[in-house]
Amino acid sequence: MAVNKNPTVRQRRLARTLRQYRVAAGMTLVQAAEVLACSDAKVSRIESAQSGVRVVDLRLLLDAYSVKDPAHRAHLEDLARNGRRRGWWDQYELTHTHAEYIALESDASDQYSVETILIPGLLQSEDYTRAVVEIQRPDVAPDRIDLLTKVRQERVAVLTRRDPLRVWSVISESALRHVVGGGAVMRAQLEHLADMARRPNVHVQILREDGAMHAAVIGSFQMLRFPDPSETDVAYVDSLSGTLYIEDPSEVAIYEEQFRMLSAAAASYTESMQIIKHHAEMSTK
Repeated sequence: MAVNKNPTVRQRRLARTLRQYRVAAGMTLVQAAEVLACSDAKVSRIESAQSGVRVVDLRLLLDAYSVKDPAHRAHLEDLARNGRRRGWWDQYELTHTHAEYIALESDASDQYSVETILIPGLLQSEDYTRAVVEIQRPDVAPDRIDLLTKVRQERVAVLTRRDPLRVWSVISESALRHVVGGGAVMRAQLEHLADMARRPNVHVQILREDGAMHAAVIGSFQMLRFPDPSETDVAYVDSLSGTLYIEDPSEVAIYEEQFRMLSAAAASYTESMQIIKHHAEMSTK
């Protein structure tokens, strides 16, 4: 069987879930292989996403692991059938980490973010996004800037799909002060942020600079939650050297607690809207 050298995010999620269920059931690779009448090497390849799994084999494994929830089984079967399906982002030449995050975001049901410097990506206006890309990537050609800006704007579709992504963003007030792209662009961005915050699936809070707890002490991070409750939440942190994904539940719990603390310390929704309006008015003065 050919080795899958470039597994999709969905294939890796299915593989990780199957391994978790096998371990929870107290079964070894050899015992799982006996269920499928195959080698333990094949099961190992399935659990590392190097090989796909047929739906008939998946059902046998789930039976052996005592996974009975019909909805969850159907979800895993969908991952098995459509795991190789690529998303709209695969038509663009994106870095692996960029494409991986978009894939996770596309499948998520909830996104929680803390931003200390910039407006969150899904809440950015096109002109603001372009200015951010130009600042972050001064070495790239104009057509590449156009592409990255287009990708960011296409990502916003997750907010208006049939089951829209629910977004909760805690934004440091300093992000409203940073004039990106000039006063006119910044004012339009803050007005856009206020408009986005009025959506029923978007909740925005501003963490005041003079507050007792400041987001800059912790730094920016995001968390994604998925519709199937059995799937592990994912936290990720960007840095100059790359993107760090955190999937261990005990480590993700640390970020969840930090988010709760920051959202509790931040201004209420109504106060936050007033702060955004104030900075929008000040941005062109």
